[in-house]
Amino acid sequence: MARATIVMPEDFLMRLSTLEKQTDTIIPRVLEAGGQVVLARVRSNLQAVIGKKTKFRSRSTGHLVSALGLSGARLDREGNYNVKVGFSEHRPDGIANAKIANVLEYGKHGQPAKPFLKPAKSQAKDTAVAAMVAKLEEEVAAI
Repeated sequence: MARATIVMPEDFLMRLSTLEKQTDTIIPRVLEAGGQVVLARVRSNLQAVIGKKTKFRSRSTGHLVSALGLSGARLDREGNYNVKVGFSEHRPDGIANAKIANVLEYGKHGQPAKPFLKPAKSQAKDTAVAAMVAKLEEEVAAI
């Protein structure tokens, strides 16, 4: 019976070892790169639907758009890193931004839905993945 032995190049093994040690710093950077792409798409979609097709003149204050942001990468209880695109809690008048965004996304009696989150998810998916791959390659090349 024939035998073959394959030996990995030493520099490749060293890079893999270094990559393993820096995983906890690289993953958040990669996720945030993808999150920035999604955030830009959500912001664009939100600005496109606010004040459009309303019965009365829009009273937009700009609070909802300014409250939109990206969380830092955090570890969940299952050990997965996540970033979230969302709204900071309350407006100056005490109403939750998430409530206003929900009404805008899904509508209410007498107010038709103006989806901006769900379309942003599908529109930004490929671009976000590409941004994360590019960031990962950049981080790996820097090792």
